[in-house]
Amino acid sequence: MTPLAHRIGAAVVVTAGLIGAFGGLVGGAPPDAKAAPAETTEGSTSAPRPRLTGDVEAIMTTSAEAMALVTSVRFEVTRTGAPVFIDTVDELALDAVVGRFRAPGDADAIVTVTVSGDLVTELGAVAVGSQIWLSNPITGVFEPLPPSYDLDPSAFFDPADGWRPLLAGMTDLVLVAADETIHVRGTAPAAELRTVTAGLVGADGIVVDLWLDPYSALVTRIEFSVEDQYGVSDWTLRLSGYGEPFEILPPPGAGS
Repeated sequence: MTPLAHRIGAAVVVTAGLIGAFGGLVGGAPPDAKAAPAETTEGSTSAPRPRLTGDVEAIMTTSAEAMALVTSVRFEVTRTGAPVFIDTVDELALDAVVGRFRAPGDADAIVTVTVSGDLVTELGAVAVGSQIWLSNPITGVFEPLPPSYDLDPSAFFDPADGWRPLLAGMTDLVLVAADETIHVRGTAPAAELRTVTAGLVGADGIVVDLWLDPYSALVTRIEFSVEDQYGVSDWTLRLSGYGEPFEILPPPGAGS
């Protein structure tokens, strides 16, 4: 078997193992599903909730406070265009992340990466407390996150220290639409954008588009583009399943 064929075969084995280990990541509400006014979700009761009103600044203030109170959420990240690397030697380019977050800081995710520009594979990532594990791309065995990798799955969703200041600190706000969802455009503060992208994006002056649930004020989607030395990368983060009950545990057989 050639080295490349061996790597592809190993990737298939790893992916099958990840689906078994992270079965809870599959399914759930559609990323852009609008919460019904009477639905019991994060920060709500069974009583109908009023629709968001007011100017765009007031809407963003309400959204910032709602996001700070989130206890659990599902998230999806996709990156297209120019590569964005998660390792210090620029071999692993991030393509997508599908994961779950549970307060105060636990998360698990399946991460899709392109290795050396020619092989697409999937890695498992788990953060519980201060420990982070990443599955070995060849064996699939979970090991402590190598210091050369920058991939903490819990960093994609930090309610109080990430999303609240991001939303509260946006400038040049424009209310694009207010119908089935509320669409807001504005300039994101660099430090907070870096926080909610696990440290991968943090340039100044990035214009972002946000879609909010018109009743809960929770973010359902955010989109933006970034230009660096590799070119322009396009990002989409989708959030759903707010308040779902689930537990995140260390991966089976995790190395120490």
